[in-house]
Amino acid sequence: MSRRKWINLKTSIPGPVAQTLIKKRETHIPKGPFNTSKTFIKDGKGAIITDVDGNRLIDFAGAIGSLNVGHCPPELVAKVKEQMDQYIHPCFHVMMYEPYIQLAEKLNALTPGEFAKKTFFLNSGAEAVENAIKIARKYTKRRAVLSFERGFHGRTYMAMSLTSKVKPYKDGFGPFVPDTYKLPYPYYYRSQKGMSQYDVDISLLNRIEDFFLNEVPADDVAAIIIEPVQGEGGFLTPSDFFIQQIKVICEKHKILFIADEIQTGFARTGKLFAIEHSGVFPDLITMSKSLGAGIPISAVTGRADVMDACESGEIGGTYGGSPLGCVAALQVIEIIEKQNLEKRAKEISTIFQKHFKQLQKNVKQIGDVRSIGAMCAIELVKDEKTKEPDKLLTGRIIQETNSRGVVILGAGLYGNVIRLLCPLVITDEQLKEGLEVLSEVIIEETSR
Repeated sequence: MSRRKWINLKTSIPGPVAQTLIKKRETHIPKGPFNTSKTFIKDGKGAIITDVDGNRLIDFAGAIGSLNVGHCPPELVAKVKEQMDQYIHPCFHVMMYEPYIQLAEKLNALTPGEFAKKTFFLNSGAEAVENAIKIARKYTKRRAVLSFERGFHGRTYMAMSLTSKVKPYKDGFGPFVPDTYKLPYPYYYRSQKGMSQYDVDISLLNRIEDFFLNEVPADDVAAIIIEPVQGEGGFLTPSDFFIQQIKVICEKHKILFIADEIQTGFARTGKLFAIEHSGVFPDLITMSKSLGAGIPISAVTGRADVMDACESGEIGGTYGGSPLGCVAALQVIEIIEKQNLEKRAKEISTIFQKHFKQLQKNVKQIGDVRSIGAMCAIELVKDEKTKEPDKLLTGRIIQETNSRGVVILGAGLYGNVIRLLCPLVITDEQLKEGLEVLSEVIIEETSR
């Protein structure tokens, strides 16, 4: 089979062992949960995965951005094992434990804004979003919550209601939570010809003010929640000006500004938090994914006065902020600082941009190449002038690239974006080998 320096395919993917497990998966697990890669992991270290058939793969998905520090960092594994020998889960609501306090103190110090903050912990990104909204409504005593077109905030009912994409996330699951509304979000690549970024921003911002006249009065809006970079939406980055003006609107109308950093947080964009690029200080921040390096934990950090709006017992959960998640998160932050992974994210972006901007010159189906730090995306179209999305081509490329030993994901409202979320600890050799495989597949599939 195929062998490179890092990729080593001993069988086709899926191999015989994986095929047996797939049959069991089909028998015992509903079809609803989607699987990008058609194999099963046996071992993971850094940016390298070995599957159950002994195939060695390069991971460009990072568990949808959950593994910024890579698979199984040795120092993190050691800390978690040490914690397991002491106690696993007494439940913070029953018996408190120090790692919970240590992590809250750390996040209060690291998140943007020179004001008093408080933090509490949950299990998942969707739970963090749910609770940020609960806190915002409690503090403001208002009902409406605004999110953005193409945004993704999770799969629980409030989070799903705030999410924009209908299929596969919302179709058939309604009715949804009331008093949730969508605002327009910049998509500069698909903006009207001749419009500058500033023109697009002003047009969309004006529509928000019209929204307050047409739909919900501003003084009935509790919060605006925004991804500083849209993840599932296709790695779309608004201008700093747009983010800043959303904050101005919030301050003008006493609306809370919530930054959803679940996919963008912890050095992914070249800053510890993506919102730092704009200089905006959110009232609340939601975090998860790479916070725990794969161990479930999420957080809501916010202004102390806002966080204290809820009385004792009104927020929480049995497994929220488990000791294992807390010690893992503390180690994640230490790894990011020691290995300077913010700088590494920028280096990955430079390598990616150089590689695919060059390929774009020869492959007309590559409509746009964009990245902010190590959030990297390639948007595929049928025609470079009409920019008609090519979902089928994108699907073929993703499937074939995975079969050749590079694990990648799709994204975008139209399903025509390839997104890369490789661990930030990936080496240059591993990164370049993976990009070469992806490029080969793109060239082959666009030449058919």
